[in-house]
Amino acid sequence: MEVAGRAAPGAVPRLLGHDPQAGLFAMEYLEPGRYPLWKALLRDGVALPETAEAVADRLLAIHAATADDPAVARRFQTDEIFHAIRLEPYLEATARVHVDLAPQLAALVERTAATKRALVHGDVSPKNILIGPDGPVFLDAECAWYGDPAFDLAFCLNHLLLKCLWTPRSSAGFLASFDAMATRYLSGVTWEPAEAMEARTAALLPGLFLARVDGKSPVEYLTDERDKDQVRTVARALIAHPPTRLAAVAGAWRAQVQA
Repeated sequence: MEVAGRAAPGAVPRLLGHDPQAGLFAMEYLEPGRYPLWKALLRDGVALPETAEAVADRLLAIHAATADDPAVARRFQTDEIFHAIRLEPYLEATARVHVDLAPQLAALVERTAATKRALVHGDVSPKNILIGPDGPVFLDAECAWYGDPAFDLAFCLNHLLLKCLWTPRSSAGFLASFDAMATRYLSGVTWEPAEAMEARTAALLPGLFLARVDGKSPVEYLTDERDKDQVRTVARALIAHPPTRLAAVAGAWRAQVQA
């Protein structure tokens, strides 16, 4: 939170104090009336592309400020934690269910684990983002890791796709938010070719998409097997033939939900 707050002022709650020996800290209270949870807004069908762009801006600022920074890399050598609470329960667990896709999912794990570019939040989910009067505020970075920023972008974009099944009437807004976030973020990538960042994100996203129905951490709002099967249909095809563009992922899902 300290590093992210310096990189993007206002992107995290203000820290009031901490006690390393006791393992605790205090942060400012953000009143829910002024800082609604993004997940609650999306649940209610409030899917604004400008909100997705604001999330992209702050996420990009954190990644850009920490990209290729050896001091930050040394501070966040948390590979074991990240593997235990992200790569294993999402991708490796899903590979045990979809055995025929195990080689592709294993390749995603290997590439993600080996890519060391920037400070990664690790849980950029709408449930961890408050939409404040001065911009989004990120919470709960319990698996912060120096690694592949594509994980953060894919993790968040994944939720915008899944919300189409939670609040179908707002599917157009969710897909517009997906496009807005992807475009805004990629337009600001400077630490590597944007095409390389996009290709890793586009390949990883279907794996995370499938993991949210068949991994160890399924989303709680998808209970109908027909909805789950829609996710499986699109995700499996994309994992088998990895896309390099995020528009291809959104296009495949758009065709499915509008069929």
